[in-house]
This record gives sequence, C-alpha cells and structure tokens, in this order.
Amino acid sequence: MNFTYMGRSFDDLSNGDSSGAFSDCNSDRSGEFPTGSSQSRRLLIACASDNSDELIRHLVLDLESCSIEEQKQAAMEIRLLAKNKPENRLKIAKAGAVRPLISLISCTDPQLQEYGVTAILNLSLCDENKELIAASGAIKPLVRALMSGTPTAKENAACALLRLSQMEENKIAIGRSGAIPLLVNLLESGGFRGKKDASTALYSLCSVKENKIRAVKAGIMRPLVELMADFGSNMVDKSAFVLSVLVSMPEARTALVEEGGIPVLVELVEDGTQRQKEIAAVILLQICEDSVLYRTMVAREGAIPPLVALSQSGTNRAKQKVRIPGRNLRQLFSGRPIGTTDVAFHFLFLI
Repeated sequence: MNFTYMGRSFDDLSNGDSSGAFSDCNSDRSGEFPTGSSQSRRLLIACASDNSDELIRHLVLDLESCSIEEQKQAAMEIRLLAKNKPENRLKIAKAGAVRPLISLISCTDPQLQEYGVTAILNLSLCDENKELIAASGAIKPLVRALMSGTPTAKENAACALLRLSQMEENKIAIGRSGAIPLLVNLLESGGFRGKKDASTALYSLCSVKENKIRAVKAGIMRPLVELMADFGSNMVDKSAFVLSVLVSMPEARTALVEEGGIPVLVELVEDGTQRQKEIAAVILLQICEDSVLYRTMVAREGAIPPLVALSQSGTNRAKQKVRIPGRNLRQLFSGRPIGTTDVAFHFLFLI
C-alpha cells in the first residue's frame, strides 16, 4: 500500500517487513496416518512410492461412492497424499479430484466436510491448482465451512481462502461471498491457530478497498486492538500489520480511535519490539495526518517522546525507516498550519 503525505508518496512499511509477521499456510495440521488398518499400510506405501497414480485414480472414484465411510476414507487418504508428497498435488487435481472434493465440503457430515476442506487446502498448495480450484466453485463452499464447520474445518477453510486470494482476481469474489465477517469472527473467537490463519487471510484480502470496508463494518478493530494490547498473545505483529492495510480508510481510523487504539499504539512505540515500534509509528502518522483532534489525542497519550526517541536511537535500519524532525513534530501536534515545504512529521520507507 502507498500513501501520500505533504505531496510525497511513501511505501507502507508492511511491504518490506510483513513476511516475518505472517507464515503461510503450508499444509493442514489435522492429524497423521490412521493406525492398524490395511488402508493405512496402503497409504504409507503410496507415500513412499514413486508411483501412486493407480491409488489416486481409485481414491477419486471412491469420492463419489454411495457410502459415506468410503468417501471419508478416500478424502482422508487424498488429504494425506497431498500433504506428505508435494508432487501428488498436481496428480490428484489432474485425476479429477477437485470437483468431488468441493461437493464434500457442502455435505452435512462434519468429519466428511472437514476432510474435503483440508484436501482442497492441501491441493491449493500447488500454485498450478489454484485457478482450477477457484473455477470449480470452491469459494462459496469454503465460506460455508468457515461459518458452520468444525474448528479444524474453519481454520483450514481460512487457509484455503488465503491460498486462493493470492490470485488477485479471487480477492473480490471471496469478499463478496461473505468471508470477511466470518474471518473477523474467527480472529476474535478462534484459538491461536484460528486467529493466526484469520489474520493472514484478512491481511491478503484487505489489499482490496471493498474488503477493507467490509472488515471495518464487521467490527475488526476491536479484536485487532485487543490482540495488539496483549503482548503475550503472539498476535501483536500480525494484528498491527492487518491494521496497517486498513488505516488508510477514514472509516477505519474512526473505528480504531473509538476502540481505544491510540493508547495501545503509543504503548507499542514505547515498549514494543523494534518492528512493532516502527509499524505503530506509521499507523499513528496516518491517524494524525488530517485530524487536529487525533493529533491532540496522540500527543496527550505521551507519544511525542517515544516517537522522537525512535527517530534518534535504535538500529541503523530503524533510523533509515523513521525520521522525525523534533521542531516540526512539535508543530504538527500543536495544530498550527503547516506549509507544503515544512514537512512536520514524516517517515521514509526504504524498500
């Protein structure tokens, strides 16, 4: 994201620094091989073998069996074949597994739905499969699983939607399918993995303006502020980076202030890690840019000393990223008019 301040355009800090905050959804964590069965032995052999084509063809046929138990077994084995051997992902998709797996996501059996969601997630780890999965109609069933599935199905659906959102054309479709409020709910009420997966998906989806609006309307600011305030949550960085892509919207800035975000951001500048200090400072700049009221609120929270300290101390990297001239900083927060050549408060972002 870019934003303009005093006639100059700056790259958002998150462009260069978010990779450490977010880890991609690499595969499901839904358990490993079943034990004590001929199927498990067959699957172990297939995963170790260079030739699993025959088994894959058989499993794809079983996905459309009249027996729910056979469908479960086939979906589970496909999930594990795709998880444990990357080269199988394209083979499974080419064998015709995608559409029947998507059908399973809409079934009423919770375990069968979970296996279907997770198999689709693992197939989506192959970039060549993403277009096929989206074109086969996976988005709406994944959103339904995000709404009503088991906790594991919800987490894996969030991951699968993240993978599909890495194709730019899918971001709007996912947002319009109702995913954003459900991801916000997972961010607020899910376990740690659910919160992590939801934040990562939201970070990707909210690069699109209409999804930012949906996220703000869904009440995303409250969980973001709460997670940023909880240093023990392991979610501070992720929440701050999600906030950084939203705060360019006036509605987002208003909601952030209403949810008590300014004191939390000031605390991050004071006591956070170096990366947290920098991203919090960027967000505070954007909050203050066009609002004398918000400047006053930020100043009253004691932000000026730690912001000045951030510009004058710390690592060379921090000094390069953040430069705050003290005289002009005071002028900005005093609310006095600022000339176009008198840059009151600015940050330099280096790619």
